[in-house]
Order: sequence, then C-alpha cells, then structure tokens
Amino acid sequence: MDRNTKIVLSILLGSLFIAFMGIGLVIPVFPKLMVELNVGGKTVGLLTAMFALTQLIASPLTGKATDYFGRKIMIVIGLFIFGGSELLFAIGDNVTVLYISRALGGISAAFIMPAVSAFIADITTDETRPKAYGYMSAAISTGLIIGPGAGGFLADFGIRTPFYVAGGLGILAGIFSWIILREPKRQETYEPKIVKSKGNLQKILMPMFLMAFIVIFISNFGLMSFESFYGLFVDVKLNFTPKDIAIAITGGAIVGAIIQITLFERLTRWLGEIKLIRYVLLLSAINAAAFPFLNSYVFVLISTMLAFIFFDLVRPAVTTYLASIAGPDQGFVGGMNSFFTSLANVIAPIICGILFDIEISYPFYLAAITIAFGFVLAIFWRKPSKVTLGVQV
Repeated sequence: MDRNTKIVLSILLGSLFIAFMGIGLVIPVFPKLMVELNVGGKTVGLLTAMFALTQLIASPLTGKATDYFGRKIMIVIGLFIFGGSELLFAIGDNVTVLYISRALGGISAAFIMPAVSAFIADITTDETRPKAYGYMSAAISTGLIIGPGAGGFLADFGIRTPFYVAGGLGILAGIFSWIILREPKRQETYEPKIVKSKGNLQKILMPMFLMAFIVIFISNFGLMSFESFYGLFVDVKLNFTPKDIAIAITGGAIVGAIIQITLFERLTRWLGEIKLIRYVLLLSAINAAAFPFLNSYVFVLISTMLAFIFFDLVRPAVTTYLASIAGPDQGFVGGMNSFFTSLANVIAPIICGILFDIEISYPFYLAAITIAFGFVLAIFWRKPSKVTLGVQV
C-alpha cells in the first residue's frame, strides 16, 4: 500500500474502532443505571438487544445507499449519528430516552460498517485486500475489548462520563473524516447481466452470495451462543471470579486480533478464503462441543481464547471473499454482512437464554451443532471459477 492509502485506511479503521468501542461502554455501568432508573434485568436485556435490532433492520437499506450515495457521506453521517446517540445516553434520565439512544447507535453502525467495508474494497488490490480486512476485523475486536474497560475507568468520574467522551469522539471523527477522506474511485468492474438484472432478494439467493451470508450468520450465532452465557456458566460450574472471566475473554480477543494482523494474510494466500473457513469452522465446532466438559482453569482459558481466534479468522475471510466477487455491489454485500451479523446477535441470546434455564451446557452444544452444520455446508461451497472485471466465468 502507498502512504495515502495507509492514511485513509487508518481513518477508516479509527472510525470502526470508535463505533464498536461505544457498544461496550455501557456494559460496566448497567448495574448502577439499574439502580438509578429502578429497572430490572429484562430492561437491560432489551436495551442490549435494541442496538443489534435496529442495525439488523437498517443494514440492507444503508448497504444499498452506500452504493448509491457514496462511501464517504455514509461514514460521516454514521459517525455523527453515533456521537449524537452517545450524548443522548449521557443525558437520558428515563428508559425511553435510553432506548432511543441505543436504537440510534444500531443505525449508526449500519451506516458505518458497509461503507467502510466498501471503501476498503475500493482502495485495495487483490493482493492487499486480505491484510486490510484483517486490520478491519482487528479494529472491531479491539474496540469491543477496549469498550468495557474504558467504560469502567471513565465511570469512576461519573456513570455518564463514558458516553460524553464517546459522543465527543464520534463527532470529532465525523468532522475529521469529512475533511480528510475523499470519495474513492470505484473499481473498474462490470456486473454480469445475470447479476445486474436481479433485485436484492434475488442476489441474496444466488449461491455465490448465499453461502457466504449463511456462514456469516452461523459463525456469529455460534460466537453469541458461546459468549452470551459464558460468564454465567463458568461462574456456576467453575467458580470463576469476574477477574478470571475478564482475563479469559479479553485475552482471547487480544490474541485473536494479533493473529489477524500477523497471520491472516498468509493463511488466505496459502489456503484461500473458503478452505480457511472450512478448517476454522470444523475446529470451532470441536472446541465448542468440548468446552462444557473442561474442568481445568488452564484448559478453559485456552478454549476461550481459541473460540475468539477462530471467529476472528472467519469474519475477515468471508469479507475478503465477498469483496472479491461483489464488483460494483460492495455496499450491498457490506450491508448484508452487517444484516446477517445483527440477525445472529438478536436471535442467539434469546434461544440460548431458554436453553440455559433448562441445562447450563445447552448453549454450548447449540453453538457446536450450528457451527458443525456450517462446516458441512462449506464443504459444498465453491468460489466462482474466475472473476474478471466482475464477470463470472
């Protein structure tokens, strides 16, 4: 990559980092907010789900808008919406305002993610794109890691402080992006008539897109099934302290981010995106199935780290694959990527909550079964034999 591309990529990754850091800021302050607003766990769960729900609804529309209106404007608008949502959460004194804030946060993510993904596809080549998407996935993971920690630290200055800071950062990032970013030149690609003539629903059902979207849903569903009740499981079965849980989750996410940056590009060059996804799904299913039977702190720690590492390899691999076949539909595939991610994030915790009340190990078995099903599907997944100027051969 040349110097200008690296600068632009840094701005894009910074925007993603800020947005996903904002998601986690609320986690450490929820207990105090419950007391302050006199609400229960059900309300907290709905507030958590609201973000993913609005992102789910908005993503198909914002993905299409990214192709129509351009990448830059969608990123800038998304950052301003994010900043406004965080400031609204900071001043909210009733639950209704907090619902609106979280809903706007989900909409902001729906604006930012497809636009950043499409922007990266436009400014990279086939050789540099895997590394760039590895960085993108690492930025998302790092934001999710930093968010709860930063929220806990800033909450010492007042439980609303994290949201004032995040809101200010979002608005500053929006201004900075407006000044610095330039709308990228779209890649000189031509959609085959068979693709161009189809509507969005028909495109989703095309095998070259559908398999990737199914893998996105399955991998996120598996991760959420594993992660949503991880803390409760290890607390009940293994007497983990909050510190133990934090070390396991944060350590796994950090190691996963490091592997993305250092190994992902080499792995995709060696195996290709689809073959890498197959291997990782198989290993991930085995890991999830074995997890409920682990009794050693060390083995549980290793299993947790592996879960995050596997997920952090699948996500950029699918994104790289989609970018390589999307042609001028980069915004469309970015929006669908965000849509199926959000769909899994909404459905998995609900189903796993029901299963957890029946037997605490069931969410992990569900994760294993779901991911194993994804592996079986991936066996039959084939990349278009040749993509030249967006034409499938």
